[in-house]
Amino acid sequence: MNYISNILFAILLTVGTGFFVKNIKKIIRNIKLGKDINRSNDSKLRWKNMAMIALGQSKMVKRPIAGILHIFVYVGFVILNIELLEIIIDGLFGTHRVFSSLGLPYTILISSFEILAAIVLFTVIIFWLRRNVIQLKRFVSSDLKGWPKSDANYILYFEIVLMSLFFLMNASDIHQQMQIPEAFPISKYIFPVFSNLNHGTVEILEKLFWWMHITGILIFLNYLYYSKHLHILLAFPNTYYADLNAKGKFDNLESVTKEVKLMMDPNADPFAAAPIDENSVPSKFGASDLMDLNWVQLMNAYTCTECGRCTSACPANQTGKKLSPRKIMMDTRDRLVEVGNNIDSNNGVFVTDNKSLLNDYISVEELWACTTCNACVEECPVNISPLSIIMDMRRYLVMEQSAAPMSLNAMMSNIENNGAPWQYNQMDRLNWKDEY
Repeated sequence: MNYISNILFAILLTVGTGFFVKNIKKIIRNIKLGKDINRSNDSKLRWKNMAMIALGQSKMVKRPIAGILHIFVYVGFVILNIELLEIIIDGLFGTHRVFSSLGLPYTILISSFEILAAIVLFTVIIFWLRRNVIQLKRFVSSDLKGWPKSDANYILYFEIVLMSLFFLMNASDIHQQMQIPEAFPISKYIFPVFSNLNHGTVEILEKLFWWMHITGILIFLNYLYYSKHLHILLAFPNTYYADLNAKGKFDNLESVTKEVKLMMDPNADPFAAAPIDENSVPSKFGASDLMDLNWVQLMNAYTCTECGRCTSACPANQTGKKLSPRKIMMDTRDRLVEVGNNIDSNNGVFVTDNKSLLNDYISVEELWACTTCNACVEECPVNISPLSIIMDMRRYLVMEQSAAPMSLNAMMSNIENNGAPWQYNQMDRLNWKDEY
């Protein structure tokens, strides 16, 4: 009978991890749909950012209450997963609490797990109340309805169930193994529930809770692919590959830079750097769809936690304009998932669907509402940059479609004709001095 149980566990573990790996490969493939960009410079600073922001949660605590609560869940999640090692060994080889032979260190470890699990359970309940009872403004916005709202709650329910099963598994095992209840500081209070049951019934319940716990963990692992909680995994590479340039620095297009240099140096040979390939497709200015964005921007979309800190700090959003930086990232991810499904349905090849990120997901009104203040970038706890996507799409509107707002067109005309944004002739620039 034990062999059958071990085989069933091995099958469950193989299927669960296999499905997870398959979906992770899809995510990597989808991210690689973006343009290449070099983010390998200054590796020392990048490692520091990853350690401080992703591991150390340094940006989370800018909002102390939510930040500290999140750290409790994060630390508990990481440390409690150490328990998985024992569960996997027990499941594969038919042992029971294989590490219990360690004695006192094991008792201390299990006690620590229980205290952490209790903190996680308490914190998750507070998070649920913040979203569903208190209803903080950033959690009830129009861009967080339907699936995004349900997804956030599903994760909280998952964690509540997993922590509860952990306590039930331990409480029933205290009875079965006749271990000292004091070694289980939380589940010992559940222990009396099983005290009046016979040994066989408690043994069955302990096995049931054990199987439900490990199955729940594997389901949770694979649910991440469909959830905003991919940031559990992607926060680390996302912070490592984040832009290290000063906020507000605008990247220059190489093709435009080359033309400007040629204009400034009439003697330069335009064909010296690289000969023109007659068969090459002309470079597209800006971005109208996913393939025009770079791979870091696409990874940003998958990493978005939908916490709404960016939108709550956005001055355009605060004044009632349509822009929501969170929605920009959510729309980009939705389009990315749509394109990925298209590729899956067509044997690995993208078939044109007559849709694009611009207009079908993100409106022109949203793009031009942005003040480029970088508040969204500054606030994001995992270094996502909605602004970079906004600016690339603006660049497309201006340089490919000549679709800039009237005020911006007037400014650019003034710069072209007068060498300044204002509608004054260059000869009149110093007229102000005559007033003094």
